Amino acid sequence: MKTIARWVLAGAMVFAGLSHLFWARKEFQAQVPDLVTDTLPIDKDGVVVASGAVEMMLGAALVVLPKERRRIGVILAAFFVAIFPGNLDQAVKKRDGFTLDSDTARWRRLLFQPVLVAWALWSTRD
Repeated sequence: MKTIARWVLAGAMVFAGLSHLFWARKEFQAQVPDLVTDTLPIDKDGVVVASGAVEMMLGAALVVLPKERRRIGVILAAFFVAIFPGNLDQAVKKRDGFTLDSDTARWRRLLFQPVLVAWALWSTRD
């Protein structure tokens, strides 16, 4: 069961990363907090591209580096924690993105973040 969950998570991460780079770049920019671009020398598109590349690498690593899966699971869980402020900022500032076009949808999405953290940790433990 853990192997299936890990492979599904890996596929989802690669898919999400590709969407950051190609068809959903504008949508993902709604999740980049203004604080990031105000304090760092990078624009929202740069953040989206960089996070997409990280997502693809983490997803691929879950599959191609089986001996490192526990470490990768921790890194992926930390990544999910790190992007949480962007999701929170999107909800607070009422930015639409994807199907998150209502307060209810944006706030409900926040509840899924701990599930992703738990999924990353659980599926990479022996």
